[in-house]
Amino acid sequence: MPDIFAGMQGIERVLMSIAFIFIAAAVSRWQDSDLEKDLFIATFRSFVQLIAIGYVLELVFELHDPVFTVAILLVMTVIAGRTTAKRAHKTPQAQLISLLSIGFGTAMTLALLVALGVFDFVPKDIIPIGGMILGTSMTTATLVITRLSSDFHDQRGLIESKLALGATSRQASLSQFQRTIKSALTPIIDTTKTVGLIKLPGAMTGMILAGASPLEAVQLQIIVMYMLVGAATFTGLVAAWLTYRQYFTPVHQLVFE
Repeated sequence: MPDIFAGMQGIERVLMSIAFIFIAAAVSRWQDSDLEKDLFIATFRSFVQLIAIGYVLELVFELHDPVFTVAILLVMTVIAGRTTAKRAHKTPQAQLISLLSIGFGTAMTLALLVALGVFDFVPKDIIPIGGMILGTSMTTATLVITRLSSDFHDQRGLIESKLALGATSRQASLSQFQRTIKSALTPIIDTTKTVGLIKLPGAMTGMILAGASPLEAVQLQIIVMYMLVGAATFTGLVAAWLTYRQYFTPVHQLVFE
């Protein structure tokens, strides 16, 4: 069995880092925020999940079987889709929209990375990179679906007025569509603008801590940032289009379930 804490001076460093959780819980208790239970549950779950996935990845990396690689990515996609759907429960077909948009964004991004020769289709490359892409795609899909659905409900009168004047469903909801896409992509665009100036992202920091040279770490981080922008764009556009389709009939009538 591999030592999951090899090179970390044992488990002590991990246990010491839990001090931050106790500090956060103490602040929550002091301010009567009632977040202590959620903090401890999240801490326990993350610990167990990360240790478990560590052992699973050790096995998958040794097998070098693309079937297992794809299977893990599919499981991760389903979990991401379910997570987004829970946030967007007021949207019709939220589960399907989430799965399709996240799956499309992730698949397109990974396919381009492999086709362009940026990464090889091997578990040690595809699974970690796929996890980064899925995380960004999930966040983007959640922002798009919830924001667009909310706008359709809040601005129903405005949209119906445009439809009554002869606008198509696309024309009547164009401003909501555009605002949603802009709102969802702004965080990652701002992060890309300021990367290296106000933060050193995880991929770069991890490589430096692992002993890589800063320039090698920078090269990987550039790739990661650009691929995440692409993943967010792919996912956001598909999520927005699919969500928009749920609120209009083929004859351009606005509908709410």
